[in-house]
Amino acid sequence: MSGIRPRRAWMTLTMAATVASSALLTGSAHAVSGEPAKDGTYAFTVKLDIERDGGKRSCSGALVDKQWVLTAARCFAADPGKDFRIDEGAPKGKATATIGRTDLSGTGGSVTDIAELVPYAGRDLVMARLAKPVGGVTPVAIGTNPVATGEQLTVAGFGRTKTEWVPNTLHTAAFTVDEVQNTSIGITGKDAAVCKGDTGGPALRESGGRVELVAVNSASWQGGCLGTDPAETRTGAVDARVDDLGAWVQQVRYRPVFAGAPWEKATHIASGYFTGGSAGGTRHMDMIVRWNDAEVTLYQGSDDKDPRHPFSAEYQLAKRPDPGKTSIWQYAKQITGASFGGGTDGLVVRWGDGELTQYTHVDKNGFHGEKQLAKAKNTLWPHAQQITAGRYTANAQRDDMIVTWDDGRVTFYNDLDTNGVRTEKTLVQKNTTWSHADQISAGEFTGKKTADLFVRWSDGEVTVYPGVDAAGTHGEIQIRPRKSFWINATVVTAGAFVANDRPNDVLVRWASGKVTLFPGLDAAGLHSEVGLGN
Repeated sequence: MSGIRPRRAWMTLTMAATVASSALLTGSAHAVSGEPAKDGTYAFTVKLDIERDGGKRSCSGALVDKQWVLTAARCFAADPGKDFRIDEGAPKGKATATIGRTDLSGTGGSVTDIAELVPYAGRDLVMARLAKPVGGVTPVAIGTNPVATGEQLTVAGFGRTKTEWVPNTLHTAAFTVDEVQNTSIGITGKDAAVCKGDTGGPALRESGGRVELVAVNSASWQGGCLGTDPAETRTGAVDARVDDLGAWVQQVRYRPVFAGAPWEKATHIASGYFTGGSAGGTRHMDMIVRWNDAEVTLYQGSDDKDPRHPFSAEYQLAKRPDPGKTSIWQYAKQITGASFGGGTDGLVVRWGDGELTQYTHVDKNGFHGEKQLAKAKNTLWPHAQQITAGRYTANAQRDDMIVTWDDGRVTFYNDLDTNGVRTEKTLVQKNTTWSHADQISAGEFTGKKTADLFVRWSDGEVTVYPGVDAAGTHGEIQIRPRKSFWINATVVTAGAFVANDRPNDVLVRWASGKVTLFPGLDAAGLHSEVGLGN
């Protein structure tokens, strides 16, 4: 495959004549002498019909989610023979996907429009969102093990064959991996080739009854394909790798799910590394949400730095109670994420009866290591108004807690896991100001040795107290003035959602139900706002 020149070959091979009103692009695997797929087999393979700039094209693809197809980006490019790069957003012309119909002369499956394109930078890949979810077809799984030289793959596509210009059936054939590079693989078919119309089709690993998508067809020599110069006998092709992009595929497919959640019903939000991430690591900070029906959801942080899509999956930690039943989470008054070491981050909860609980670790399977920090029906903790845990001492753990009280006091508790709430330090004495702190969150915005305190006041003012520690608050930075729009901020949390080096991003659920993210808050203030939902 070292002799293949994908882009030049693409130009030579894909500038095809219009056939059946479709200018066919090079495509994903349609074997020159491959066999038609058995009825219903590889039903996740998709036929794409694309209009752009007055012309029509056909490609293949693979259903990887009930509402997403993974295919080659060049299928939607202005000049696919020269460049596969495309913009994110709606296609430039009408594009439809036929799914679950391996015999195109039949009426099974479904046909739906493509509403959105999400390309992967630097690789001939795009996730295409369908206008509506499809049923009756099981999406193909993304491979997790690296492709190996010598491995045999099955390639599928709706492109032309050795004898058919516009076949009505899906064809498949075996190909061998000749070369593995960082972003692509080279494959060669025996008595088979990738032909026009196969671009974007799946290269599949089959083992133990499991089928996995490991690559997507990008360019081919098309030796033996109908319409190719008979002198061209090479059957090699270049495919874009998918086996290392499972996290990206998951993040993209999750986008409409997160955005469509009923955020107006989110009452409490806490941040932390609950699914295995860490500061400076690949997995970014996660988020726990308690809803007004007592359901509790864990949102997994993404594996990239796109501020528009900071979460990639969700897990239900507590179900909403059945009619006539109750849930303990109905009585949660405040929650805050904290890190106690020895595993995933945990959660501190103040309940309606004054009980204070530490869950030392939280993960997608639930709450672990429960500790009672304050007993139920005590006379003190029902007067707590807000709580937040952060790194307010010299150690690296976010295991110290700041509490605001209804008499205006602000208190500090260091190392909750060791000391509980027995070592109280008063940072601010009784007053008439701090009882108006409607939202507080620990964050690291100003580069101090200890964490800062973010406060949203009842009059809409927003302030940051830099480097809070046992000695008190040290100065004040006004982020927004009184009577600002922030008076509508209903729930606020700070976390490491974007750059993931420290918790300096602020996520807000507004009274309207809208959710926005402010990446990289610092001493100079807020810099940009990114809409996430509703």
